[in-house]
Amino acid sequence: MLSHGRVLFVALCTLGSSVGLGQQPSPTPNPAQPDDKRIFWIIPNFRTSASLHPYKPLTPEEKFKIATEESFDRGTAALAVLFAGEAQLTNATPAFGQGVKGYARYLGTSYADFVIGDMMTEAIYPVLLHQDPRYFRRGTGTVWSRLGSAAGQIFWTHTDSDHTQFNFSEIIGNSTAVAISTAYYPDNRTATNAVSKLGVQLGVDMAANILKEFWPDINRKFSRKHRAGKDDAP
Repeated sequence: MLSHGRVLFVALCTLGSSVGLGQQPSPTPNPAQPDDKRIFWIIPNFRTSASLHPYKPLTPEEKFKIATEESFDRGTAALAVLFAGEAQLTNATPAFGQGVKGYARYLGTSYADFVIGDMMTEAIYPVLLHQDPRYFRRGTGTVWSRLGSAAGQIFWTHTDSDHTQFNFSEIIGNSTAVAISTAYYPDNRTATNAVSKLGVQLGVDMAANILKEFWPDINRKFSRKHRAGKDDAP
């Protein structure tokens, strides 16, 4: 899970240089337009909604569809490959060992983290608790107000009945995923380690929300630079 945080930290540094903290971003041209399904062309982005209004709740089937799309997306598999490699290089779980066999264990557990986490926070608990697993982009306002909105949605979410509620699906869902992971991570099976993993995962999800909030802005900036480069080419 720590490797997730390092990768997203690099992505957030890119975000800061692309958007420019403290600046007033221009409004999104068309907030109803669906966002790209991958951030930086690899991180799955299937549960982002371009706007909260008008609100339309998801059916249980739609919640499971979102979780399944994110869990079995090629981007998720690619991230699992990368995180498994980083974990093996840092010997994150010594019991797994090294070599091909060790890497296979890292890869399997890394992918399991993604799938179990997605299913718990985006499908199972949202269905049971009637909460909406989507991230709703603010899209306009200052960078700081949008950062606050992105971070806040970790702790507050929308319900199927169009109300705001504490995000039990996020907190309990990730807690459940961490508890399950103790079955396949043989090292550091302590309460302290579990709380640390939960804190890291919530931080990672908060960083992911921030990326989801600003990805259209970053993507437009990249697109303008790409077009400018083509225009300047002989």
